[in-house]
Amino acid sequence: MAVTIRRPVKDDREAWERLYEGYAVFYGVAQTPEMRARVWGWILDPAHETEAFVAEDEDGGLTGLAHFRAFARPLSASVGGFLDDLFVPPEARGRSVADALIGAVAAEGRSRGWTVIRWITAEDNYRARAVYDRLADRTKWVTYDVRL
Repeated sequence: MAVTIRRPVKDDREAWERLYEGYAVFYGVAQTPEMRARVWGWILDPAHETEAFVAEDEDGGLTGLAHFRAFARPLSASVGGFLDDLFVPPEARGRSVADALIGAVAAEGRSRGWTVIRWITAEDNYRARAVYDRLADRTKWVTYDVRL
């Protein structure tokens, strides 16, 4: 399957929402249409830190999404990129869509002088982790959250 990675445009909203809803379901996160509308607004707002790529198949359908943003790395006095969300629906998996999306984020980071692309995933997300293990180095860091 040939895939094109590009920035989302206004007309992608319905297809993007289906993908993002699938991502929320995959992680068992309750997500409302209002929440998706807010994130979509962030993606289309050039002043907001959240950016996105979508994967488009040869028929023009969206087969994946990646949301990312810059983050400061004070200890190294540099800037990195954080891959917040990456999703490829089950019917498009195994076709290197995730590889292409991660590659696009990495290329964007290189063009901006970022020093790393970082992301987290669930411990039991074995299929995705097999892809990530091919493309990146697993770190020793453990994450923590303070709920506010």
